[in-house]
Amino acid sequence: MTRHGRNATNSAVYSYHERHKDARSSGYGTDHMRLSKDAVKKFDCCSLTLQPCRTPVVTPQGWLYDKEVILQYIVDKRMEYQKKLRAFQAESQKDFQALFQSAQDQKNLERSKFEHQQTSIKSPSTGSTPSSSSSASSSSGVAKPVMPSFWLPSRTPDSTGKPRTDGDQPNKRPDKTVLCPCSGRPLKVRDLIAVKFRESKPEADAPASEKAFNGYQCAVTGDVLRDSVRCFVLKPTGDVVTAECVDNIIRKDMTHPLTGQVLVESDLIELQRGGTGFAAANDKLKAAKYRPSLATA
Repeated sequence: MTRHGRNATNSAVYSYHERHKDARSSGYGTDHMRLSKDAVKKFDCCSLTLQPCRTPVVTPQGWLYDKEVILQYIVDKRMEYQKKLRAFQAESQKDFQALFQSAQDQKNLERSKFEHQQTSIKSPSTGSTPSSSSSASSSSGVAKPVMPSFWLPSRTPDSTGKPRTDGDQPNKRPDKTVLCPCSGRPLKVRDLIAVKFRESKPEADAPASEKAFNGYQCAVTGDVLRDSVRCFVLKPTGDVVTAECVDNIIRKDMTHPLTGQVLVESDLIELQRGGTGFAAANDKLKAAKYRPSLATA
């Protein structure tokens, strides 16, 4: 008896391993990839450009953006909405004209039929009624029922199960709401909060290269801010503090430690953490690319 390894691919069935191996080599099936630290932005970088922010602003959900970039994004989305709205209005006008023309044709048909009945010398007999009705139905050009077809986009059934015709395409009014590119929540300019990062003070004996920029620190405790440190933005002033400062100092009396202003829970906005490369710190470290599936009989 030969060994199993000599005839591994000589089976009469298409095994699970062979199916997945062929799918990967041929480009079929969903492709998954584990993201490393280099693929995730840092805590002080813009969520769109992945570059350090010159004028940082934060959304109520904690996503950090550069002010110039996010304002340009909102303007582009509004211009895109205006373009879609004009296309929707043109399509609606076209549908209205088609409906009006159809009503006019039906009205003219009824008028001509009535005039023909009034001017006819001899009315049709009872025996000729079926033949005349059949000829009228054949000449009227009644459309045959359209069968659904899943391989043609114009014939795919709609949500009610009825097949679409060439002139029955979905026409929905575009949504004018601008959504956050990261959270998918509605985004407004007045909801953006200016963020003030406090730069760390370099040591007196530090070299000149390190005195230029030495990172950021907590506005209250002076702790160094890193990608592995949870940070909060105080909404009234935009100061950035650590989660340890919020739990041990701010939440005790809910007052701003720098200005003495009374705070509420919604004034504490947690920043989205930077990339550390560990699954415990970042919850979205797996990318998926959807591709056609390999169907086997």
